[in-house]
Amino acid sequence: MTRIDAKFAALKAEGKRAFVAYIMAGDPDLETSLEVMKGLPAAGVDVIELGLPFTDPMADGPTIQLAGQRALDGGQTLQKTLDMVGEFRKTDATTPIVMMGYYNPIYNRGVDKFLADAKIAGVDGLIVVDLPPEEDSELCLPAREAGLNFIRLATPTTDDKRLPKVLQNTSGFVYYVSVTGITGSQAAQAAEVGPEVARIKRATELPVIVGFGINTPEAAQTIASVADGCVVGSAIVKEIGAGKPVAEVLAKVAALAAGAHSA
Repeated sequence: MTRIDAKFAALKAEGKRAFVAYIMAGDPDLETSLEVMKGLPAAGVDVIELGLPFTDPMADGPTIQLAGQRALDGGQTLQKTLDMVGEFRKTDATTPIVMMGYYNPIYNRGVDKFLADAKIAGVDGLIVVDLPPEEDSELCLPAREAGLNFIRLATPTTDDKRLPKVLQNTSGFVYYVSVTGITGSQAAQAAEVGPEVARIKRATELPVIVGFGINTPEAAQTIASVADGCVVGSAIVKEIGAGKPVAEVLAKVAALAAGAHSA
């Protein structure tokens, strides 16, 4: 059982929804992003999604794109991101960490080396948005063999014919993308999301977590109420990008987490 599995089992036992927070590693610099990361669990975050900066983030909107560019301009690398996880693990051995990004940096490092280093650092799961199920042998299956969850995205265009393929090697949880398009582009609507989550849950026992288009505590509550939890990224990254003090960023996170947990 991974930390992700354990966290969702504990939340289910408590009758609580999960709150997942996304930040970009190295944004606006390594020290600040590590400080934010270390403060997330106390702010109510159940699972941390740590973005891996990449030069061509095709699924991300302007907010996340700019965060990745700031991180890259500041010298953030895959190694430094793994080092961040290792540093976090010195004081937190339980909060699950999912590394989210694109395949190119992992491929360049070498899959076997990356998986070994990620496991040692304390990464629990991966979301790699540009590797479809047809490419599971590239990373998904080796990751699972290494003891890491491989989390797959389902979208509004994932129909009943495609869904079993998406789910077949997914573990940890299913990430339901609530809107078509890029991150931060439009607001998620519970009336549309609820039936889709229910459809996915009929096909899997995994938790279904909803992301994209959630930027207020009220939205977090509404969306979490029709799923097993929600993910917020752009709304948090926007605060960081605006140069807000870490304490203010974490206060924003705490309000969003409280919204999700009240569902």
